[in-house]
Amino acid sequence: MNTAVRPQAITGKGGSLPALPQLDYWLLGAALVLLCFGMVMVASASMWVGERIGGTPFFYVIRHAIAIGLGVSAALLLSQVSIRQWQQAGPLLVFLGMGLLLILLMPGVGKTVNGATRWIQLGPFNLQSSEFMKLFMVIYIAGYLVRRSEEVSNSFWGFVKPMLVLAPTGVLILLQPDFGTTVVLFATVLGMLLLGGVKLWQFSILLGMAVSAASALAYFSTYRWARITSFVNPWDDPFKSDFQLSQALIAFGRGEISGVGLGNGIQKQFYLPEAHTDFLMAVVGEEFGLIGTLVVIALFFFISWRAFGLGWRAERLGQRFSAYLAYGFGIWIGIQAFINIGVNVGVLPTKGLTLPFMSYGSNSIVVVCIVMALLLRVDHEVRQASRETQRRAAKWSRA
Repeated sequence: MNTAVRPQAITGKGGSLPALPQLDYWLLGAALVLLCFGMVMVASASMWVGERIGGTPFFYVIRHAIAIGLGVSAALLLSQVSIRQWQQAGPLLVFLGMGLLLILLMPGVGKTVNGATRWIQLGPFNLQSSEFMKLFMVIYIAGYLVRRSEEVSNSFWGFVKPMLVLAPTGVLILLQPDFGTTVVLFATVLGMLLLGGVKLWQFSILLGMAVSAASALAYFSTYRWARITSFVNPWDDPFKSDFQLSQALIAFGRGEISGVGLGNGIQKQFYLPEAHTDFLMAVVGEEFGLIGTLVVIALFFFISWRAFGLGWRAERLGQRFSAYLAYGFGIWIGIQAFINIGVNVGVLPTKGLTLPFMSYGSNSIVVVCIVMALLLRVDHEVRQASRETQRRAAKWSRA
């Protein structure tokens, strides 16, 4: 869907002003609204715990603002890189990501928080390898679907090859352990392969294998199985294993239709753990009610829908790498938001996944800003190709 108007110079008393660049401002606007609203909600959710841990109520707010600044700076810089260069860099990036995941297994390198070793400390910055691996994997799979399009569509081996990269990556992420990120990564890649032309029976086999493996991992892991059983009935042990989910549900219940008002939530202060990270949506539900929750869901749906629309336009113009890249990012953002919100409202088992654009977490914020930069770069190049096609058509019609 192309809603842009061709920019023209704006003339005033001081002369002409430079035209605005042609971008999907609806997509950009939705992302900026979520970023800004996330900043407000992180401030609301973290002041009490920031005072207790950091000695100032703005302990987490300042760090979140720095992460947004880093993310926007990275987005502005990387938006200058052409899509062709990203395509060429795909294999290198995925092996770089696997190298970072392997480094975490080295004794004394990985930083452990709450029993999970997911971060590499680089001075004041903690690098979370799995967040960047999601980005690198989408870029790699998009390139693979272009390079091996015939093989993927007509050969089972063409379908299996990317699994030889995805499977060890998933194992490395599970060793951290990070089950939620593994689920998002596999779901995104499977969705991209399906859109890339994989036969339905092949897709069904792999999907069945993935679901079986995930079920086995959950069943034979004590803490994962406890999360599933607590999700099924969050009120059978509301003060121990079910505490987090039951407090989130209480937060949504207190919010009712319109919420108790910004800053007036109670659950974030004394009861709800991880209110500014994994369970930020529960704070939104308490302070802005059903209306605020639905608005956030609508914004995530809009971003995913817009990404798919961009992919469709790119595919029509023959820019298949750009198309798969946009599809992959749309699937990723949609699935991760769905899982996080589903966990918060009690329809999915608890997982340690952030809410894109909103939750506290520097790596997540930086990565989604880069994702938006790539989507806007795809949009820019698609618009250029569309104008060139129209010029050629007009030239031939005059001839």
